[in-house]
Amino acid sequence: MIDYLVQNLWLAWVLVGLVCLILEMMNGDFYIMCFAIGSFCASLVSVFADSVVVQVIVFVVFTVLSIFLIRPVALKYLHQGADGRRSNVDALIGREGKVTDTIEAGGYGRVKIDGDSWKAKSVDGTEIGRGKGVRVLWLDSIIATVERC
Repeated sequence: MIDYLVQNLWLAWVLVGLVCLILEMMNGDFYIMCFAIGSFCASLVSVFADSVVVQVIVFVVFTVLSIFLIRPVALKYLHQGADGRRSNVDALIGREGKVTDTIEAGGYGRVKIDGDSWKAKSVDGTEIGRGKGVRVLWLDSIIATVERC
């Protein structure tokens, strides 16, 4: 098996590149893709040059070049608008839900938003009855501040 890989080192480089591409699909930050590019370039060189040292140098050079030249371009075009996405608790702001336990005047109650139950208080301190529709204005830790819809 080792003899086969030594005689067909291009195949080992291709396998490394494919593994890097599979790992990149799970990660998505485009670093591992740069190693895949370097290994594919080294596989092309291995067809023409038998020297492992030359292949490793080509791998390193093309990996570093792709980190500094290709990765920024890929991030720019493939992650457009990624900074504007809200996630986790920030995604709840502006969402609408229903009151499940009456929100007491100046106190707390519970609201159901997207299937999750949250402790809530009214923005103006008034009572909001059970079953009423509310909109989340902001969150303080685990307490949602809501207003009537």
